[in-house]
Amino acid sequence: MNPTTPTRKGVTCRNLVKDYGSGESRVRALRGVDVEIAPGELTLLVGPSGCGKTTLISILAGTLDATSGDFSVLGVNLQRLSKPAKADFRARNVGFVFQQFNLLPFLTVAENVAVPLIINGSSRATATTLATEILHAVELGDRTQSFPSQLSGGQQQRVAIARALVHQPRLLVADEPTSAVDARTGHAIMELIRQMALQPDRVAVVVTHDARVFGFGDRIITLEDGRVASSKRGERSFTHDPLAPA
Repeated sequence: MNPTTPTRKGVTCRNLVKDYGSGESRVRALRGVDVEIAPGELTLLVGPSGCGKTTLISILAGTLDATSGDFSVLGVNLQRLSKPAKADFRARNVGFVFQQFNLLPFLTVAENVAVPLIINGSSRATATTLATEILHAVELGDRTQSFPSQLSGGQQQRVAIARALVHQPRLLVADEPTSAVDARTGHAIMELIRQMALQPDRVAVVVTHDARVFGFGDRIITLEDGRVASSKRGERSFTHDPLAPA
């Protein structure tokens, strides 16, 4: 099998370490993380600010290199890939929802969402059609020709989520996807993510401080001081809306 070919495996990390800086200025963000994330379920990554959550998902998504340790994503050891091979793997298999959205200001909303499809070889017409469909799913079907500067923060976040999901990635990592939206929109976003996560060949990891979304998680992993403090099954209950006001 080609070493860049994804399988139905999930994510495995063994003694994962990440340092920023060196010498006396070195900061250790991850201190030997051991974790397994299964496909076909939604995993929530929680913990206090600065505990290493964003660092961990950035390594899993291939946008950041680990200092040491072993990890595989969808059965592929990203550390063994060349930079071009890693970039290709990321483009084809990973959807990343960044906290800062990272929308391109000179492209329309639909064009922003279509970017992953075009990178992967879709025609502009096909990419635009699929982008418009998923924008309707996040309730932005009337803003396809708007520019990011014309949207609110919550609307920009929904565009970023649509962009991450449009190419049906095998791995989705989302950093605080409900932080800038109201409860109703947050529910719709988490339902979209959950639909993707439940497919047997998909892996989804959501970093969140929003306790309202905990009800969507199949597994909740807690990080503290760069280490896994706990990993437990989520207490999902769809008899009520997890995002509804108390």
